[in-house]
Formats: sequence, C-alpha cells, structure tokens
Amino acid sequence: MCAVASAEAPATTVTPASAPERLTVDLGAGTGPFHGGASGTLYGLYGDGVPSRAVVEGMYVRTVTTKAQDGTQHPGADALEVLPSFVAAGGRDLYLYLTDIHRGFPYEWPGASGAERLAGYRESVRRQVEQVVTLGELASHVVYVPFNEPEGNMFGEGEWSHDRVSWRTDPRHYFAAWADFHRLIRGLHPGARIAGPNTCVLYPEVRDFLEFARDHGVLPDVVTWHELSSPAEVRINVDRYRALERELGIGPLPVNLNEYAHNYHLSVPGQMVQWIAAVEESKVDADMAYWNIAGNLNDSAVEANKGNGQWWLFNAYGQLTGDTVRVTAPHPGAQYTLQGVAALDRAKRQARLLFGGAGGVADLVFEHVDADVFGPVVHARLLEIPWTGQVGSCAQPTVLLDTLVPVQDGRVTLRAGDLREMSAYQLILAPGGRGQAAAPAAAGWRRTYEAEDAAYTGGGRRLNGPEGSPANVDKFATSGGHHVGGLRTGSDGMLTFDVEAPQDGTYVVSVLANSHNLADLVREQGPTNVFLRVDGGQARELRLPLGYKWAVWGHTDTEVTLTAGRHRITLAAQDPELGVTRGDAVVDRLDLTLREADPTARYDAEYADLGGGAHPAYDRPGASGPGAAVLPPGATATFWVHAAEDGEATVTVDLLGPGRGRIAVNGEDLGALVPGARAVFLSGGVNKLTVTGTSQALVLDRVCVGPSRGQLPSTVYAAEEGTLTGAATVTGGYSYATGGKAVDGIGAGPGNALTLTVSAERAGRHALTVRYSNGEQAPATHYNPDPVCRHADISVNGAAPVRVLFPTTFHFNNFWDLSVPVTLVPGANTVTFTADQLPDFDGETYNAFGQRSAYAPVIDQVTVTPLA
Repeated sequence: MCAVASAEAPATTVTPASAPERLTVDLGAGTGPFHGGASGTLYGLYGDGVPSRAVVEGMYVRTVTTKAQDGTQHPGADALEVLPSFVAAGGRDLYLYLTDIHRGFPYEWPGASGAERLAGYRESVRRQVEQVVTLGELASHVVYVPFNEPEGNMFGEGEWSHDRVSWRTDPRHYFAAWADFHRLIRGLHPGARIAGPNTCVLYPEVRDFLEFARDHGVLPDVVTWHELSSPAEVRINVDRYRALERELGIGPLPVNLNEYAHNYHLSVPGQMVQWIAAVEESKVDADMAYWNIAGNLNDSAVEANKGNGQWWLFNAYGQLTGDTVRVTAPHPGAQYTLQGVAALDRAKRQARLLFGGAGGVADLVFEHVDADVFGPVVHARLLEIPWTGQVGSCAQPTVLLDTLVPVQDGRVTLRAGDLREMSAYQLILAPGGRGQAAAPAAAGWRRTYEAEDAAYTGGGRRLNGPEGSPANVDKFATSGGHHVGGLRTGSDGMLTFDVEAPQDGTYVVSVLANSHNLADLVREQGPTNVFLRVDGGQARELRLPLGYKWAVWGHTDTEVTLTAGRHRITLAAQDPELGVTRGDAVVDRLDLTLREADPTARYDAEYADLGGGAHPAYDRPGASGPGAAVLPPGATATFWVHAAEDGEATVTVDLLGPGRGRIAVNGEDLGALVPGARAVFLSGGVNKLTVTGTSQALVLDRVCVGPSRGQLPSTVYAAEEGTLTGAATVTGGYSYATGGKAVDGIGAGPGNALTLTVSAERAGRHALTVRYSNGEQAPATHYNPDPVCRHADISVNGAAPVRVLFPTTFHFNNFWDLSVPVTLVPGANTVTFTADQLPDFDGETYNAFGQRSAYAPVIDQVTVTPLA
C-alpha cells in the first residue's frame, strides 16, 4: 500500500529513513503529441482470439512484429491470420518477418551455396508478397522486413550464412541483396513499406547501409534495430540515429525498435514503466522481445482473456492523451531507478503520470499547473499497478489515494510512501470539480511474506536463486530474488509463514508459486497440489499455477477469516485427511490482503476512454469523482472492467439527469441503458464496456461492477453426456476434470465430434463457457517453448461453424474456462464441436512440424448463460 499526503501538510503516514527522491513533472514544457509507441509486440498475437480482442484492444497495441504466413519458425502468429483481427482491434502496423518462413535460428535456409540460398529465398519472398496483395486495404498495414539480424543469420559468419563473411566486414553481398529485394517487393506491391536493417544493435556500420541505400534509391521506409540494452541506451541510440540522418541528409524516418526488454523486465510494471518512459520520450515505436511463448503479448496476457500487472500498465499508458510533458527523474535515464512519463490533455483538463522503478518514498512535483485548466484546487487520484507474475491475472489498478490538493504558486506536490519497486503507479490530476467529497482509498491492508524467510520443516527443502537481477537480466524477476522448493511428490515438507492481521476480518491469501509443466514430477499430474492450514485448523487443498519454465510466476488465492493478531499459515505436502502432494512446486512469496467490505468496483466516466465528441465536465454537482462525461449522440465512453471469473456480474450505469444511451460489452449490444442495477455476463479477466450516447442530454457519471445476484440462469452440461461420433471418446484419468472424466479425440476430421443439446429460456445471445484443457506442444528449435493453440469449429443448430482458438493450459490435466457468444432459440439447441488440421494459405499444403493441431481441446463441460 502507498501512503500519500500533500506537501502543504505533514506526511504523517510515512517516516522515511532518508530524504525522499523527487520526480518533477513540468506541465508547461510540452515534448510533443502523445505517441503510444511502446505498446508493440513481437510474436505477441497467436491468432484471432489468442489473446482476445478485448485484451489486444485494451492494451492499445500499436505495432506487431510477427512471422511469415505459414512460416515454420514457431507455431501460430502467422502474419495474414493475425492481421485482420489486429487491425480491427485498433492496430496500426504489422511488421512481417519474411525470414521466419524458415525453421531454426540462425535460419536454416536451403541451398548448397550462397547464390542458391538467395535465389530460393527470393522466390519465397515473391510468394509472400503476392499473398499480401490479395488482402486489399489490409495490405496497407503491412511493413516488410526482408532480413532479420543479418549479421548473425543470412549475412553473418555461421554455418547457415551466405558465405560465412559478416556483412559488417564485407557488405557487398548484403547490400546487393537488400537492393534486389527492395525492388522486388516494390515491384509486386507498389507503395509497400519496407523496414531495415533490423540489426541486433545500432552498429556503426548502419551508417554505411544507409549511405548505400540513399545512393541507390532503396532507403527503408522504417529504420529498425533491436534495443536489448537499457532505457538509457534507448535515448542515446535514437539520438545517435537522428544525428546520422542529419549527417546523411535523409529522413527523418520512422523508427521501430522491434525487440526491447529482457525476461527480468517483462511482466514487471515497475521495470517496464522505465522502458515505456524512454520509448515515449524518443517518439519511436518499439516491440517487446519474444523470449517465451507466442500469443501472450510478451508476458502481458494470461489465458485468452486476462491481463497481469503489465497488461494494466499498458492499458494506462494507452489512455494517455494530449501532449507529453517533461519529466525530470532523480536519476535521469538510469534503469532500476525512479522514472516516469506524463501527458497533459488541456481539452480534457487532465494530467496523467505513470511512474515506478524504486521502492520507498518519493515527492511527486507538478510545476506550471495552469489555473485556466485546473482551477485553484486539483483532484488527485493515485493508483497502484502491482506485479502479479507472468501467468498471474490482475484486477484493475487499486486506488490508493483520492484527495483534493490546493495549487500553490502553480505547483502541486504529493508525497508517496511505501512504494513497491516491482509496482508501477498512476497519478491523475483533474480540476477539483463540484462532485462529492474525495473518496477514501480503496486499498486494503496488505503484507508480503517471502518464502525464503519462512520456516521449513521436513525434508527436501531447496533454496533456489538468485533469479533475475540487473546483473542477470536473462532470468525471471522473483520477489526477493529467491524462492523455495520442496513441496513435491514424496515430500513431507511444510512451509510456515508467521503473519499478523491488523483487525478481525476476511483476508485473501495469495500464494505466488510455479510448477514447470514439463518437469519430471509435473508432467504426469499437471498442477501441483498443496495443503493450506491456518493455525492448524481445517486444511484446504490448493492447486498451484503451471508455467512454461521454472520461475514463471502465477498465484493461487483463497479466503480465510482471521482475528486481529498473530497467526500461522502453513503450506504442506501431506495432509492426513486430504492426501499427499503430487507434482513439484516452488513458492516465491505469500501475500495477505484484507478484503474490502464492499467488493463493487467503480469506474468514473471522466477517466474513461472518451471518443466521438465525448468530453469531461467538472461542473456537475453530485458527481462521484471530480466530474462526469458528456456524451452527445454517437459519442462513446469505454471502460476496461475486470471480472474474476466467467459469469454474472451486477452492472450499474449511473447518470446525472435524464439522458439516453446504449450499453455494449465486448462488442455485444445489450440494449438501452436502464435505471438501476442490471445482470450482465462478463468474461473472466478483461471486458470492454462501452456506453454510447443516443440523446443530447446524456451525462454519464460512472459504471459500477459488483458481484452476481443470481439473476442470470446458468446450466452446466457435462461433455461426457453428449453425443460422440467417430474417434471422440470419454476418457478417464483427468483428475482435475469434473468427475475425473472429459471428452478427448474431437477432431482430425468432422466425423470425430461432440454434440450437446442445451436449453435456452428465450431467444437471443448467450455465453457458451467451455471448460477445456490443451497441453499440446510442438518440438522447438531453440529457447522458446512452442505450445500449440488448438481450435474448435462450433456449430449451433446446424449453422455455419465459428472457429474458436483455445490457448495452451500447459497440461491436459489443467482446465480453464473460455466463453464464446452464440445465438440460441427458445428450447432445445444443438451445439457441435469439430476440428481438423488447417491448411496453409494456399489451401493445399500443410505444416510438417506439428505446429497446426488437427484436434479440438479436451472438453470437460459447457455452461450456458444469457448475456444479459
């Protein structure tokens, strides 16, 4: 929790051991229009639905770099399959790695000589460009990348290079190939954009490349290189490149740093905000590096539709508007220190600051706070975006402070204490307004207890680490740097955490843990089970998260009732009543959080993503925050709301006055706004909720999302009770499926199918929530694990099927939910699941490396719920 007070009054909640650091935001020093370029992704999209449209759109993904259509480098992420949904979600540019048609890294391009390899690759590029131009308007979003890391691949010194001579030593062959391929692409696709040189770093020899390209009329349209360094180097190298442009008399050209950040940084909001600040300050595009699995937005997305802390950071970043302003950090540009990025939108009368990177205490100073924009008093709202691990879902940012602060001599200062190094923070300033009194902080009491500090009894304890650090950025971030193993098959181990509760109440115990899905003791069982007790009381079984490697963290949560005072929470590998642990887990930490008495989440409209002429108003009495949003006809307010799981939620849209509008959730029109609470189906994770004005007088105050009131009838259908055809079969041995059974073998042709008969009380749109598992993984050629998304073709009442992608669950005995909207008729409806291996773009050839599954996922059960 972060405690904050205005500088005009003593900060009684914080007693810093040393002077606080100072982060200064100069609202009078604009640095240009907000660009939003840091939200790019390399291999972050697997296909339409993985991740979901809401997750992609809500992360404001601007650019994606991905593989050639039908490439064999990795499963999924095929450019022309990704492109339509990416553009529909607001994406701008797709960088097409033409080289990734090949397997291996370095690329295993065939041929007995350099000339033969180039000739074969040239024909491959021709086919790829010819495919792109069939897409019509969508083709304008494609940027071709002819060569990736040429110094380490096709024009390097290795076995798979052109002639084993690096182009940095002798550039003739590379330069000639660049010119040839540039002209080939432009000839086939007039007006095409081409990017390069796509080097590992901004080598000095890039100057020679640009000089050659200038002199021969083959300059790239976008200059690209990888920036696997630090935020400080981003600023330095972009400045170096801009100086090079001036020297050569070219440009300025767009820049894309199409790989940035390391394992240690990715998923950690406090780390990534430092990179975001550097990229935004440089006004370039940048794509997060692909170290792990495709289709999770570089460790931002969880399952298909959930976000972790990093996702919420990019959601906040993408909602910056107006002009960025100068931010002066206590250690300018230096990584692993307090950094920030800020923007001022004069039209919205809001300033927003994203910051993080250091723990402790900080003074946040806003200078040149214009009285014409903000008035004499500002409304300040501070939110925390926590680290929840790579595969740990995260709720919406937590409000830590909501207060009014006077503007004194054009300055506002807030002191923030108890900052967490791994968290990022957002501070929003708006006019004081005429709304209700500032709300109390929503953040409950929270404490973290490191596993390495917990007592361990029994055998098999293993202290693992240190994990990722500034000195070892290839490893994963880990709380405290270490984690503890020992809870595994055959163990009698027990971890003991001594905790202290400040008051009587209900607490959430969150265990940050991991099991590597391919580890010997995990491979058979799936999720590792352990047993939790409080003060030696009744035990409960927890299933700890699976990941694609060790030290890939998620969390398992449970609620406990505690009295004020000290308590002992144990995690054990044995329980005399519930059984024994199967698997092998490592534990990073335990978080203990006091649950809020009112679980309703409130989203103020003045902070929403406003479009179509919608604007904030700060003169409306009775508003829940500093203001409200005025929506003329056709204008929209979009909210990114969180749901813990798929199912009913209670949604209330609060208006000020008699205006009219409509509400949509995840693109599904739910009809006109109605007074009071409404039962709405939300998908677990991220939901896009949009209010559209239909009258002149609509003044939107806020949207509230609360727990279910049991108004939407849901019916569960066990897959094993459906009609099976062909090789589809009910299979036992799935210990975590309902009743230990599920349906396998759906696919490899439409004759192997599952059909369920489901009922609807009335006609209309319903959610079909499929509980499924998918542990399929293709053979990998290097460090990236290559899990495969399975798909199902789902047909309702014999209509044309809808294809749905199901991401990996990391094991066939690990079941997740995925909801699909369908239209049902009153009474009985048939829902049929089939699948088959999908062909390549040409419709005739097939992938030869197990990268396109012929099967649907294993299906446990299906739940049917009306959408509203």
